[in-house]
Amino acid sequence: MANDDFLAHEILAHGAYLCLSRSGGGDAREVAASVAALAARLGLVNEFDPRGAPPSDSIAFLRRVGAVAADVDDPGLLHADAVIHVASKKPDAIAEFSAEAARLLAPAARVRALQGVVRPKNYTSTTMNNWAYARAVVQQPGPVMPNAFLVPLNKTEEWWRKDWMERHTYFLPRYDDEGRMVNEGHALATAAGVPCLLRRTYRSVTEPAAPGDYDFVSYFECADADVPIFHQVCAALRDTKRNPEWRFVREGPTWHGRRVASCEELFAPAAAS
Repeated sequence: MANDDFLAHEILAHGAYLCLSRSGGGDAREVAASVAALAARLGLVNEFDPRGAPPSDSIAFLRRVGAVAADVDDPGLLHADAVIHVASKKPDAIAEFSAEAARLLAPAARVRALQGVVRPKNYTSTTMNNWAYARAVVQQPGPVMPNAFLVPLNKTEEWWRKDWMERHTYFLPRYDDEGRMVNEGHALATAAGVPCLLRRTYRSVTEPAAPGDYDFVSYFECADADVPIFHQVCAALRDTKRNPEWRFVREGPTWHGRRVASCEELFAPAAAS
């Protein structure tokens, strides 16, 4: 029986994207120092200038460029002016930062939190890991790869009714009896992004996710020159002839931001052009 009991369920890390929308009240810049102090107290390392191995406990600041609505109505993400990302192996650190940052920012901004966990890769063989992950780009300093994209999504009830073996088949190409490729599947549809798009994905603690949450929250970083590649990959995934998996996907808004070095920069006045 190919039930989900055979999948790895342990949690390797926790994360949250705090989507901040100006509420017309106080000045968010006034509490930036308090948010920075909170991050320092929790041992969260700024991702803007990565040094050495990726930190297990980190924070990042993203300033809005734009957003595009999709299937799931989510104004908290669609209209967010900024996003703070926090990651940690300690769930208490994520919970404390999320709650305290929301309290500090309450006079100036509404907070929509997208949370999730990192789990082991269930469908990734050694060969697929070498192809898709071992050669993937690693995080670069903010000025090198300044673009950040959030792409949350849900899978349909029909998807979750499938057993894990059937779900696995959608990630690989499909061939007819003559050996001709019929569909590329998820892996080949994303091939152009492997060497230039940093990617991370948080999964819901439960599958499917609770109402109001997402099954998956994917995040990407790239250089300015590679923004067209990001959109190319998204278009390939959404093409159900190339990637039938997307028949079972309902996307939230795609949010585009730029990485900045500090909380103070999130709500600073835009530079004159």
